[in-house]
Amino acid sequence: MRLCRHKGIHMNVLRPILSLLLAFSLTACVTFSSDNLRPGISERDVIAKLGQPAGRYPVADGQLLEYPQGPWGQTTHMVKIGPDGRLVSWEQVLTVEKFATVKVGVTTKADIQRMFGRPAETDWLPLRQLEVWSYRYKEGGVWDSLMHVHFDRAGVVREMQNGRDPMFDTNESSRHGRGGRGR
Repeated sequence: MRLCRHKGIHMNVLRPILSLLLAFSLTACVTFSSDNLRPGISERDVIAKLGQPAGRYPVADGQLLEYPQGPWGQTTHMVKIGPDGRLVSWEQVLTVEKFATVKVGVTTKADIQRMFGRPAETDWLPLRQLEVWSYRYKEGGVWDSLMHVHFDRAGVVREMQNGRDPMFDTNESSRHGRGGRGR
């Protein structure tokens, strides 16, 4: 292995740090702050600041604009636009608190998409006849997690399961179902 030294820093140590900094700097272009977004600005101004939304969802008192963020998709902001076409509010929706508002046996696919946006992954469990939508998020701001929302054939939530996100597992054996790190 070839090591380059620059003022005592090994390039093989510096390279991953620089890669992370680049990734985070690219996602830092869109910020959700009171300096950037003020309630009352027009939808056109919101789009000029944040870009085109990934999704639009009608609600009784306006619409929600979906803005997924980050290189790993662990945050999604829903921006609420009122019936007058003006910004009302915004919130980061991929949180334990927001997931807790889902009502098993009542909440539908359309509700889930309005609440959380598009899932990171979808799957079908043929033996149980359930469709699964999975959302990446940072549980407690620390743990790389997935929330799995299971729907029956009618599109109603039947169960929810939280677990660690294997995409972030660095332990090879845990990615293949043979143990791994605990929390």
